Amino acid sequence: MENLTFHNKDLRQSKRMQCMKNIDYYVNTTELHREKRLNQRGKAVDISDAGIGIETDYPLAPGHMLWLNGEIDKAGVVRWCMKVNNNYRAGIKLDANGDLNKLRAEEPKGDMFVREETEKYSDFLDRATNRFNKQLNDIEERCRDRKENPEEILKAIEMAVEEVLSVCAEFEQGVKDRDTIQNARTEFHRKTNPILSKSHHINRTRTWPQGSQGDYKTLELVYKNMPLSEGIGYYLDLFALNLPLGEGVRNRIKKLEGMLRDETAKRQKPSILNIACGSCRELMGLVPEISDSNAKVICIDNDNDALAFAQNRLSYTEILPQVEFRKYNAIRMFDDETNMIEFGKQDVIYSVGLFDYLPDDFLVKLLRALYNLLNPGGKLIAAFKDANRYRSQAYHWLLDWDGFLQRTEDDFNSLLHKAGIPAANTSETREESGIIIFYVATK
Repeated sequence: MENLTFHNKDLRQSKRMQCMKNIDYYVNTTELHREKRLNQRGKAVDISDAGIGIETDYPLAPGHMLWLNGEIDKAGVVRWCMKVNNNYRAGIKLDANGDLNKLRAEEPKGDMFVREETEKYSDFLDRATNRFNKQLNDIEERCRDRKENPEEILKAIEMAVEEVLSVCAEFEQGVKDRDTIQNARTEFHRKTNPILSKSHHINRTRTWPQGSQGDYKTLELVYKNMPLSEGIGYYLDLFALNLPLGEGVRNRIKKLEGMLRDETAKRQKPSILNIACGSCRELMGLVPEISDSNAKVICIDNDNDALAFAQNRLSYTEILPQVEFRKYNAIRMFDDETNMIEFGKQDVIYSVGLFDYLPDDFLVKLLRALYNLLNPGGKLIAAFKDANRYRSQAYHWLLDWDGFLQRTEDDFNSLLHKAGIPAANTSETREESGIIIFYVATK
């Protein structure tokens, strides 16, 4: 195995060298309070002056003493062991002074232990990444055979992704350090990009050509739910579009449309404020209600392209004169006096997606200000992604979509409470998949 690096530095105290040799070893275990020596076989995969990595079918455990025979005549103590497929991968600290009992009694401490743990998980991740690339390359070969069943190809991709994302989740749980995880993700993206970039959708959510995450063009691709690539890219597009959050986002726009329809149908000349409006897709289904109620809708976004796209879309409807498009940055909306000058009191204020990207302290101020901007009886509609209902690794590792924060239902309730929005005035509902929660706060 190649010498592994992390943080652009070799984390091992001694340089490891590739060593693919079959070995015999004895291991001391304790069974029924009696010490027992077992004769086992395995394979040495790398070695240094201080340690050796082995693969074996025996479930070694930290603290086991090993004696290796044959070409490698060494003794050592197991520092870590993890299951890899049907075998076990273990790291052995070698005895340098002939005092194996002293070596066994040593406990890893401080930075050295952190390095050993990081090394263990980075090794595991590196092997899984290489295996993932090989699986996708094999699948790409299958894509060239027109006799292959498309459902079987998609299933193979799903299984390969599930396997590697499970390792990514273990890495995050084991390492915990944010910078280390970020660097590992960057390296994973680099190694997998040659094959995954063949998917238009995955490539877009790794490069973000519009300049910011969650841009309207990317969301429009999710709404349309159509693969745009060929070969293996076609199936990778399908996989990305079928991720749980993709379904949740498509359901979210339908749910929002229904909620707004109810509000406009029961009001006359309502004032509606759409924050971070994007493509305004939901308004296309509300043309009759907006027209009949004589509603006035203000759509704000900080992206000129999004505003131009939305305006052009609505130009084919009768409600365009009732809709105002304005370039405006939502992070300026925490001040009550400024909001009154810019927008005036509103009957309905809504935003979907934006709040997931804002840090807690600012979001609390923004929610409070928006609630204060409502007329009596007005509604604030806020949508959030529930991190308990989807797997973050799919978006952080497979894609590079980490701008939205990982929050849960308890977090949302806490934020609304801190914003001074009475719980008695708040209701919640979810779109069909259950991933996205809508909160409706009535003034």
